[in-house]
Amino acid sequence: MKIEAITLREIRMPLVHFFETSFGRTTERRILLLTVHCEGVDGWGECTAAEHPFYNEESIDTAWYVTKGYFAPMLLGKDVERGAQVPSHIAQVRGHRMARAAIENAVWDAEAIAKNVPLWKLIGGTQTEINCGVSIGIQDSPEQLLEKIGVEVAAGYQRIKVKVKPGWDIDILRRIRQKFPHITLSCDANSAYSLRDVDHLKRFDDFNLLMIEQPLWNDDIAGHAVLQRELQTSLCLDESILHARDAAAAIEAGACRIINIKLGRIGGFSEAIATQALCAKAFIPNWCGGMLEAGIGRAHNIAMSTLPNFKLPGDVSASKRYWKEDIIEPEVTVSSKGTIAVPDCTGRGFVIREDLIEKLTVRKETIR
Repeated sequence: MKIEAITLREIRMPLVHFFETSFGRTTERRILLLTVHCEGVDGWGECTAAEHPFYNEESIDTAWYVTKGYFAPMLLGKDVERGAQVPSHIAQVRGHRMARAAIENAVWDAEAIAKNVPLWKLIGGTQTEINCGVSIGIQDSPEQLLEKIGVEVAAGYQRIKVKVKPGWDIDILRRIRQKFPHITLSCDANSAYSLRDVDHLKRFDDFNLLMIEQPLWNDDIAGHAVLQRELQTSLCLDESILHARDAAAAIEAGACRIINIKLGRIGGFSEAIATQALCAKAFIPNWCGGMLEAGIGRAHNIAMSTLPNFKLPGDVSASKRYWKEDIIEPEVTVSSKGTIAVPDCTGRGFVIREDLIEKLTVRKETIR
């Protein structure tokens, strides 16, 4: 496939309900979409970089800059037969993993369409149905949080994850367990604690959690290894894992017992495939974390979640939890038993709603 042009678009989509973490509150998403035009085949990618460089050093604006200025020129005019070839073409650029993932995944998408195969099969997926959990942000009150948990439990989701931070943790977890003693529960701190909080974090062991996700600094694998030895509860690493090498270092150090793979954070399908295979050899289960994706990113997350070592319920929940209208059809739906059936049709398995995308677009540029 010769890459003839690449189109960048920024769309804006209001969330149906705010989403708050220790980084702050989000009410609207600015999302960078990429279309890779390859001799009559269009592959789509979605950049998961947020509006601000809080989760990591990237933002939608840095992703637009590096894609337009570097990744696009490095790929335009190239004959790229497989998505797996993209990393070698853009390897000169360091970092910018979310921007990197968007353009690589778009080429995987085009490859699947050109070969007339489902994307999930092309990447080596084996699961025809994926198990789903939900991530619930910090709310205005404990009562509001408990109400939202009740709604999601009734909907059938297999795992509930709540965001925590100092001052919104022990009492919240206690109240959840009092009302929902038997649900599979985990929490996500997004680096809100330090090793000075070890004694406080030990109290999390009282709540029978599946895991505590990323309690310490994003670059502190050694600190997590110290903390894991102090806790009964399994630690899960998220922000610390940027590629398979980080996963190997974390496993060797004993820094976690679970690893969250986010397709954007890890740099695309190629690195996700490698990372989950490495984790499988070490008996470390994976699951798919979410970044408030719209439909294209959600479709790609479904494909990734079919890989063999994705053994725990991920954050790939229904479109309606986030969007009044999603940019794909059909929208992603979750069954009453908390599963998503993986589409067994060509490409990503969902049709792009280009008419809606055009209405939502606030800037657009095609590079040839």
